[in-house]
Amino acid sequence: MNLRIQRPFTATPRRQEGAVSVLMVIALAAITMMAALALDGGHIMLNKTRLQNAVDAAALSGAKTLSQVYGGANSASTTKTAALYTLTQNANAAGNNELATAVAGNPGAFAVVELSKSVYGPFSYPGPTDAKYVRVSVPNYSLTGFFWSFVQSFGAVGNKAVAAIATAGPSPTNPCDLAPLMICGDETKYDPAAGMFWGFQFGDLQVLKSAAGNTSAIGPGNFQLLDFGSGGSSVRDDLAGGGSECRNVGDTVQTSPGNTVGPASQGLNTRFGIYNGPVSASDYPPDLVTSSSNPAITYNDSVTPAQTLYKGQPVTSSAGNLTAGSNAILDYNDWKASVAACVAGTGSGCQSNGVFERRMLKVVVGNCTGKQGGSTTIPVLGFGCYFVVQPMSSGGTQAQIFGQFVKECEGDNVTGPSPSTDSGPQIIQLYKTYLGIGTPSTDS
Repeated sequence: MNLRIQRPFTATPRRQEGAVSVLMVIALAAITMMAALALDGGHIMLNKTRLQNAVDAAALSGAKTLSQVYGGANSASTTKTAALYTLTQNANAAGNNELATAVAGNPGAFAVVELSKSVYGPFSYPGPTDAKYVRVSVPNYSLTGFFWSFVQSFGAVGNKAVAAIATAGPSPTNPCDLAPLMICGDETKYDPAAGMFWGFQFGDLQVLKSAAGNTSAIGPGNFQLLDFGSGGSSVRDDLAGGGSECRNVGDTVQTSPGNTVGPASQGLNTRFGIYNGPVSASDYPPDLVTSSSNPAITYNDSVTPAQTLYKGQPVTSSAGNLTAGSNAILDYNDWKASVAACVAGTGSGCQSNGVFERRMLKVVVGNCTGKQGGSTTIPVLGFGCYFVVQPMSSGGTQAQIFGQFVKECEGDNVTGPSPSTDSGPQIIQLYKTYLGIGTPSTDS
């Protein structure tokens, strides 16, 4: 029997027709799907950024408003309104058409605004009465799916949506815009737990700057004015709020025996909307509320101890409320309530170009023990936040600056492990959002 020779099968060119087309179809499908996912992915990232920016701005706006209406009536609702208004304004900005459509004139249904007294929470609405921190969150912002729905049909991806969350509140900063003033404190009388700071308590009325002919705690003459620069122009600018002097606890300050009444009053009184000399409202706007009692508080140091008087009666302070006999005096508590009403849109006498807390001064508290008259060096014990009660007289024996002690101004530019308990000259800043103590969010 003859054996048939076995030949390998060889495809002819005609049999290979269409093979390349199949490969091209597969390659084009893969490329198209990758391009589609890139398009949808880029769309997600763009809208995530836009949403986060809007939520950040809303939280900052809410926290700023909360600091202004703190302790006032309807503070929670006023804060929420401010946060949602800012969110809406950002959504309506050019290029944010998709976000504006999602908000659709109803930001309260789109975003959640909550308040807390601690940056760590718990957050809720309306939150506690002493809330300081604001959290704004958007849990689900659904996006248009270009090719997303097709891929989703294979069960490979979930819904096309993004979320955002932001927390904002007060943060201490370095006390760098110090007023050129000093008040002598007692380092043995420092007990924050008892509300005592170098012998001062909340609401205590102090003379922050003596008038001509008055005596100070460290000898004859005016030793409460500090030497932060070259004469009256520096005093004017620093008291108007244009200074940038910084000190730390343990540093020293140099006292200035000159009185410099004119420049001092010109600078300080800008905070009340009073402009004399080379100062203007464009550079130094007034406070939101400039009201003060009329007649003014006076000072009598011809008796021992010296007396602060109003309508001839000694001034007393109780929980921040200043009175003189049966006479009430416009004080820090009144100012705080008036500011809250102005921000809420229900107040009167509000300055249209006013700036929050212009009547707050950051003052050096010094250790004057053993110090004598003249220009001398004083160790810094700390810093006090003082509310300026009334404008300063431009001359005479009543050209004092009166201030109520509000709190210790301590700032190290670090929020610390418990930022909610820190105090100081504060800014409003964004915080890492915490989902429980010590558990930071990955989405803020």
